[in-house]
Amino acid sequence: MATSLSGKRVALLVTDGFEQAELTGPKEALEKAGAKTEILSSHAGQVTGWNHTTPADRFPVDKTFEVARIDDYDAIVLPGGVVNADTIRTDELAVELVKDAARADKPIAVICHGAWLLASADLVDGKTMTSWPSLQDDLRNAGATWVDKEVVVDGKLISSRKPDDIPVFSQKLIEALAA
Repeated sequence: MATSLSGKRVALLVTDGFEQAELTGPKEALEKAGAKTEILSSHAGQVTGWNHTTPADRFPVDKTFEVARIDDYDAIVLPGGVVNADTIRTDELAVELVKDAARADKPIAVICHGAWLLASADLVDGKTMTSWPSLQDDLRNAGATWVDKEVVVDGKLISSRKPDDIPVFSQKLIEALAA
């Protein structure tokens, strides 16, 4: 029997320059399983995804970081993309949202460069996780144990390396939400 996430709500936190597949892949998997997803960003309107280094499609923003409340969601997804990850990690409201999710013991699923936000929020110390390989020094310096695996689950933290890992990443998030 398929897992049903009916009634579950998941926030996807991004700014312009996110890796498009790292938003659309998990979003589609979650919605197919019955969850409601919302795109949260620093500004209202639309955000632009990227295919690696090339701007791609635009997506409507459901709520801004300023009005979003973690109590409205069952989990958070943090897509990567270098531009997105470098920008979002300096947004105090985004940092507070992920800290609130961690305090509320909600699943946080992060892929690729999205882990920078968790490092900036001081949420990786003592965690085992993966990311895009270029982040391993940053994560180790922030206290994480970095491993090169397609997906790592450490408590409520789910991490993956790259777009190729999206199917197993999405499955682990669905399993966490169904538990």
